[in-house]
Amino acid sequence: MERETTSNGEAELPVGATTDLPHDRVTVQRFRESFPRARWSDRLNAWFVPGRTAGKRIGRWLAQMEAEADAFADEKGRDAFAFDPIESRYLDAASFGLQIRTPYSRTVVTEIREIPLARWDADHRLWTVPYRSLVELRRRWPAIEAAAERNEPDVRKARREALKGTEEEEAAKARTSERRRKRYPVPADDLPPFDRAIGTHAGVVIFSDTHGELADPDAVTEFYFQPLPNEEYVWVAWRPGSLEELVTTWPARTPPGEREVARGWWLPDLDELRTARQKARSKQRTQQQRQEDQGRSETPSNGNRR
Repeated sequence: MERETTSNGEAELPVGATTDLPHDRVTVQRFRESFPRARWSDRLNAWFVPGRTAGKRIGRWLAQMEAEADAFADEKGRDAFAFDPIESRYLDAASFGLQIRTPYSRTVVTEIREIPLARWDADHRLWTVPYRSLVELRRRWPAIEAAAERNEPDVRKARREALKGTEEEEAAKARTSERRRKRYPVPADDLPPFDRAIGTHAGVVIFSDTHGELADPDAVTEFYFQPLPNEEYVWVAWRPGSLEELVTTWPARTPPGEREVARGWWLPDLDELRTARQKARSKQRTQQQRQEDQGRSETPSNGNRR
């Protein structure tokens, strides 16, 4: 792969665009035939196409591939849905696909993200699923609907009222409070690498520093994991990884072993990184949408201009 070299010896990619592809031989072969200058980038963990118009060309190619591969799949799914529809207040059928609008639920988001070609429509605040993905949607729908019902405002309010003054409420408050402290216990004699994505029992995070404060074993057990016997743990500060940091993190070849799990931290595998990247991408889109909404609200209308 051609690279430009900076003065400090680090290799940089030329101007271009990246894309993820399905891991099947036929798709990759057709992609390389259409983009002979494309190269796999280990650093970006994606295919890289050089050129200032690469992004637009890749977009057109993907659209063409999707249209060819699924010319009849949507019609087939639409007919199947008409014959055996999913009856739910959270689901509407449109000409282009199925629309899902639910109260926010992490379970709902996780389930929908596993449905092929599901997309979040930020303008209308709903998810869209093409008819070609009906089989997977139908398989996951019981979990989606149940999670949506649990997160209806009146149901959540009733649940909070029922928990008031109970030990469960106190435990939930304690977990939330601990999470906001953005700290994590690690063995004092086996610190994780700083400033790179690390897998933990709390998800993929990036550790920043430590002051060497000893972690209370009871707190470790209650909020994180079962500590190793006769092991001292210290608190390490952490932060969420940015999308760029997570995308450029090279995954471990295998899931963590028993030793890494018992230790409390490990190098994340591809599945863990994909989940973290999805969260970071969703967070980034939300922030961009808020900035755009704020920009529109601050822009005066033509009638107010002088």
